[in-house]
Amino acid sequence: MNLLLVPGLMCDATVWHEQSAALGAIGEVRIADHGDSNTLGGMAGRILASAPPRFALAGHSMGGRVALEVIARAPERVTHLALLDTGFEGLAPGDAGERERAGRMRLLAMARTQGMRAMAEDWARGMVHPARLADAALMDSIHSMIARSSPQIFEAQIHALLNRPDRTALLGDIAVPTLVLCGRDDAWSPLSRHEDMVRRIRGSRLVSVPDCGHMSTMERPEAVSRALLQWLA
Repeated sequence: MNLLLVPGLMCDATVWHEQSAALGAIGEVRIADHGDSNTLGGMAGRILASAPPRFALAGHSMGGRVALEVIARAPERVTHLALLDTGFEGLAPGDAGERERAGRMRLLAMARTQGMRAMAEDWARGMVHPARLADAALMDSIHSMIARSSPQIFEAQIHALLNRPDRTALLGDIAVPTLVLCGRDDAWSPLSRHEDMVRRIRGSRLVSVPDCGHMSTMERPEAVSRALLQWLA
């Protein structure tokens, strides 16, 4: 079995480290690299250009949106789909969308003026369960992962997210075994959104990970790996 794991915004293979080890026992695992792509479609194109003819696909956060773009372009190549701590709608209209845009631009400005690690330390506070903020090893791993990137890559990925397509209609067309998973306390991509996805994707399964925020693969790696193994079984 070929397995392809897609990182989210400003993440790299670190975000899938534990799952790569667990899933490596049942197949060949590859982790996508978005390069300097500034559209979700461009990221999906990079994946399809180098992926095996058929593969299982899992995406976390922005990576889940990229996974939906892969499905939109080549559904016949995807055998299984997992969407983790993610979403499917476009940028909200009106004040809600402007608040998201302003928040992302604030972080980009911080990355440019104070450095990537300072931005990561600010941003990550809202990305994990409050009880994990005192976990120095977890937080340092997240901060260091983000700091390895650059403001230029951050800007490209923000552009991709702010210009994301609405994939609501696509969910009803998904016809492969689908896992929808999120941290029960994910403040960025809430459980209610994932419940909505499960209602729209026929035969999909919801897993809610307790005591967990947005960074589920790193916060609760054993629970996420277990859910992925069950999904592929």
